[in-house]
Amino acid sequence: MLLTHPLTTSRNAFNLGKGVLSLLRNPSNTESVYDIEDGLYGTQAMQLAVDFIQTDANTAQLVQDRYLAPSPDLETLLQYPQDSLGYCYASTLTKAGFDPEFYRAIAVQDDASYILLRLRQTHDIWHLMTGFGTDVAGELGLKAFELAQTRRPMALVLLTFGLLKALIKTPDALATLLPTISQGYQLGLRTHPLLSQKWEEQWEKPLQQWQRELGFTS
Repeated sequence: MLLTHPLTTSRNAFNLGKGVLSLLRNPSNTESVYDIEDGLYGTQAMQLAVDFIQTDANTAQLVQDRYLAPSPDLETLLQYPQDSLGYCYASTLTKAGFDPEFYRAIAVQDDASYILLRLRQTHDIWHLMTGFGTDVAGELGLKAFELAQTRRPMALVLLTFGLLKALIKTPDALATLLPTISQGYQLGLRTHPLLSQKWEEQWEKPLQQWQRELGFTS
């Protein structure tokens, strides 16, 4: 269980409020997303997500082992076969100018903090596996997928913000967003848990083989 000190609860509430206000002002501000997630840490919703995630035996073992991998060397991965996960991952990040360590660091103190760190560490791999892009529709589709697989409260927060923003600013975009969100959620329900995978130990495996084994394709 997550046992939270009152001072920690107050700090989390402050981070949550700060993140929400910042996200309302600028929905593309990544730091505000991390502030909200820090604020949700220690909540009952997060604990329920942690419990749900560990109903899968393989994921529970990975959480217990606190499995983490070093930050990938993109130049090394670009030497892998072009159909491999490693090459696809490295080439995608390189072309987009993304940093594999873009995420805010988090100290691993318990199951919840480990899960959050692992999700941050593997975010771009999830994009590759699901096929969702990094545009607004793709990110919301991935969040719906993540919600189905983990019940992580942050995924629900971002889906809510994304839909509210579209409703207010670009209501015509809902015709694309709603089917994509539905597709992501259904995909998350029927595929194997991505959080249980040790991707970094099999960079050489073809991306399509990963997708087939995890239930994305037949």
